Amino acid sequence: MNQNRAFLLFAWVAVAILLAFEWTRFSTTPTTPPPAPVAPVVAAAGSAGLPSLADAPMSPPTPAAASADAGLPTVADAPQAAPAVAATPAPVANASAASVEILTDVLRLRVESTGGTLVFAELLDYPLDQESPDKGNVILFDLEPSRFEIAQTGWLSTATAPGADAPYTFETSASTLTLADGATSIELPLVWRDAASGLTVRKVYTFTRGSYAIGVRHEVINEGSAAFTGNLYQQLLRVPPPPPAKTAMFTNPESFSFVGAAWYSSADHFEKRKFDAFVEDGTLDKTVTDGWIAMLQHHFVSAWVPPKGQPQVFSLHAVDGGRFAARSVGQAVTVPPAGSDRVDLTLWVGPKLQGPMEAVHPSLPLSLDYGIFSFLAQPLFWVLNWLHGLFGNWGWAIIGIVVILKLLLYPVSAKQYQSMARMRAVAPRIEQLKERYGEDRMKFNQAMMELYQKEKINPLGGCLPMLVPFPIFLALYWVLLESVELRQAPWMLWIDNLTAPDPLFILPALNLAVMWATQKLTPSPGMDPMQKKVLQWMPVIFGVMFAFFPSGLVLYWLTNGVLGLAQQWWMTKRYGGPTTPAVAKAK
Repeated sequence: MNQNRAFLLFAWVAVAILLAFEWTRFSTTPTTPPPAPVAPVVAAAGSAGLPSLADAPMSPPTPAAASADAGLPTVADAPQAAPAVAATPAPVANASAASVEILTDVLRLRVESTGGTLVFAELLDYPLDQESPDKGNVILFDLEPSRFEIAQTGWLSTATAPGADAPYTFETSASTLTLADGATSIELPLVWRDAASGLTVRKVYTFTRGSYAIGVRHEVINEGSAAFTGNLYQQLLRVPPPPPAKTAMFTNPESFSFVGAAWYSSADHFEKRKFDAFVEDGTLDKTVTDGWIAMLQHHFVSAWVPPKGQPQVFSLHAVDGGRFAARSVGQAVTVPPAGSDRVDLTLWVGPKLQGPMEAVHPSLPLSLDYGIFSFLAQPLFWVLNWLHGLFGNWGWAIIGIVVILKLLLYPVSAKQYQSMARMRAVAPRIEQLKERYGEDRMKFNQAMMELYQKEKINPLGGCLPMLVPFPIFLALYWVLLESVELRQAPWMLWIDNLTAPDPLFILPALNLAVMWATQKLTPSPGMDPMQKKVLQWMPVIFGVMFAFFPSGLVLYWLTNGVLGLAQQWWMTKRYGGPTTPAVAKAK
């Protein structure tokens, strides 16, 4: 196979990969329609959501019965790690309940007294559209039906205990708490008391300056005459987002980004599940130590990180109202009379920032899912981030990484471009061989290979320089789509968003011109007319396709093409001169 046939094969493979992306976009678009508006209601304790365990069976149900059972196993019969959780309706936060708003430098949140539930979270540093700040900021938690999402905690016990709908009381009379200038953190305490049993549960939220990690501390104080035993659970409850618009080609990141639940365990590492597979794939019921459970969407994540070293049971549930729950139930906590205990959790509510997430849990950055290209995308992002620290601009960082790769691969690419230059020099002789052997392709190919060997030409000349940047291009594609650090990042002049297509199509036009010039320099000896025509149209096909790509990707490919063209031109000028005498024409 000569160099150009290899190039054609590579080009068709590239197109097939891009078409596969497009097919994935349509086949993975969520099919679950937005739920009909549901008026939030106050549920009686034990009736809606995670019920109290007073009415649960006295022995653990069998797996077949668990899904149909409306209750949960008693704590006495539960495994030490935690009870398995049945697929029961989840509680709904009360929109009319008393609430407190918390304002930090990066978050605006609201906590309700019903269950002490976090029902609103606005990310102050992440506008929906950089160019239109009036559209507002990204909101993760909300009670609005079409984007409903909340974070809940509660206790499971055979005794009276505060569930997700328990009536807590705020220990502050203020309706708004603001992180003061110079302060590093602010706390919001709530309390629940049961006079009959003497049990007091205090839930304390801690919000830290510059952080999207929220501390949630549960203090259990037993002033009664009997020991208290309960299991603390935490869950994220949400509806699927509306299906993204099916825009042309590969320009809509929402079409590719995963939306659903994810969890991590040391045994199976990072796993995820789409909402429409919650019922089909079962409730999970997975015992995990030192893991986390989360709800993922494009650029942003909400995640519960349980206490270190304490076993949890992770489960997933489709609940009433078109909602989905990711739930974690902890091991039993026993508090003797006149005793106390505490459980500390962490709730991440914010962007997928790899460094800060790693500080919360080493594996939490895995929620930034680069898919099958993670092995390239992760180091690629590390280098890009380092270059961004040097240049202060993601566009120049993209150019910088191309320069670095070109320098690293220069010895290899120099040999390849040298072979291409020599191939261009012997092109007239190859045409003579083609004319000499006519339709006898076997003899023609044999003669051509002998000529290549004599002139020390690598017949796969330019394929290797092309094969190296393309996987990096695909990895960068996912880095640009999924890394929130690059979200709506500007470069210069008219490129004010590297994750959106060039609004003036200038970069795609330059890219098309460079690809056309590269194709003109690329020798095509021995090819039939049809192959030559296909090869000539390749720059146009790819040029039009790139017009709809994020401008950061086009910038990468354009920079790579310009440097490659310059190197190829120099090698052609240096090694593309006459070779040995031409082959005599056959009689």
